[in-house]
Amino acid sequence: MIESRRPRRGWAGHLVLGLLGVACVFPIYWMYATSFRRPADVGDASPVPWPLSVQGYRDAAHIIDIGGLLLNTFVVAGLTAAGQLLTSLLAAYALTRWQFRGRQLAYLLFVGTWLVPFQVTMLPNYIVIVQLGLLNTLAGVIVPTLCSAVGIMMLRQHLQAFPRELLEAATMDGRSSWATLWTVVVPNIRAALASLAILLFITSWNEYFWPAMVLRRSRSVIQLGLEGFFSPEGTDWSALMAAAGLACLPVFALYLVLQRQIVSAFVRSGIR
Repeated sequence: MIESRRPRRGWAGHLVLGLLGVACVFPIYWMYATSFRRPADVGDASPVPWPLSVQGYRDAAHIIDIGGLLLNTFVVAGLTAAGQLLTSLLAAYALTRWQFRGRQLAYLLFVGTWLVPFQVTMLPNYIVIVQLGLLNTLAGVIVPTLCSAVGIMMLRQHLQAFPRELLEAATMDGRSSWATLWTVVVPNIRAALASLAILLFITSWNEYFWPAMVLRRSRSVIQLGLEGFFSPEGTDWSALMAAAGLACLPVFALYLVLQRQIVSAFVRSGIR
């Protein structure tokens, strides 16, 4: 009797996961379906767009410079994620490798910055950007966000579980702490770095409020460029969905490239 119930529970669990998956994927599908509808059929509620049309993509390319905006957004998100990954790695390595006075306090301060709302720090950051002359520049969007408390917390957990024997062997081999980091530690935590990299990239890619404050005179990133589709005369929903669909493609591509590393990171975390 007990064994007969287990398959039923398994099927029920898969059914629930399947329904949740459909609920998550359906808005994305509807976005692309709307982008391939003719402008006159954009209000059609049929699940399959027919006849297919690429007029929305043509209109989107005419309204905004999609290629330039995507390139700028990719540069901002890529440099931001790379900077946050580097600073998180160095900070987490220092907090786990060395024993020094105030180490726990330093870590708590990092965690405390994560708990501070962005609305509290945006004005000081904005003043610094103005004083540095970086207002209305992509560098002004990147510089204040080069440190991530979440990244430090995640990498610290991974490095705490890193085998001490490998670090001691590297020291006995005559390697410096810097060489040990890049030749021993980093190759063994590539999965964690990949999963954190895509998390940081997506967070930066989806950021809207801070770029809107810094880039007040120009819509240089795709998040601000999408505002160009809204006008008092009406919104071209087909073109808007086409631009939004193109804005999602780099994130999907990044996930496909790093998918194996991300799954490996989750599996190793579950084993630990």
